[in-house]
Amino acid sequence: MFKFSLMPTEKKFAVLFEQSAHNAVKTAQQLKDMICTWENIEERLGIITDLEHEGDAITHQIIAQLHRSFITPFDREDIALLAHSLDEVTDFIQSSADMMILYRPGQPTARAKDLADIIVQAATEVEKAVSEIRSHTHIKREELLKRCMEINRLENDGDSVYRAAVAELFSDSTETAYLIKWREIYEHMENAIDSCEDVANVLEGVALKYA
Repeated sequence: MFKFSLMPTEKKFAVLFEQSAHNAVKTAQQLKDMICTWENIEERLGIITDLEHEGDAITHQIIAQLHRSFITPFDREDIALLAHSLDEVTDFIQSSADMMILYRPGQPTARAKDLADIIVQAATEVEKAVSEIRSHTHIKREELLKRCMEINRLENDGDSVYRAAVAELFSDSTETAYLIKWREIYEHMENAIDSCEDVANVLEGVALKYA
């Protein structure tokens, strides 16, 4: 077990981290809904973009709080890295949706739906992992590490789907523009999953430091 002695100011970080993680989950779900229904896509992109802006605002609050705080729940460098890693998740989700509207590649592929589902799962695990550093004075390190391992597993799944998706593009598509568009969209979706793993890596480091 490791221990955080959370004073009122320190608890603000935990609240903001939870807000950022929850915002990432909402953004991921909006992306999945957009890809699976492919209706009102401009409106859905607007919602996703608004959520991305909310994520930016939360990140700015965390950094501002970091500058104001004399006592922090864990290392300042880790706080800043965790804030930016969480923000990256939402950024890549938004850019994936934006490219689908900008490039107009047509109906989403089955692989895009698979990747969107993994993004939702990974973001949900990130939210659960972040919640482990909230409100409890004593936190079981094993529980946090278990969440991180699950995020790593999902990242591996995402890699497998991404590789299969790109392979199918090169084997099935005869249109270069279509291939390039979807490959870039897939890359951004994979980056969203990779960013979830980045969050897990930060949390794992915190867990080990404070064991």
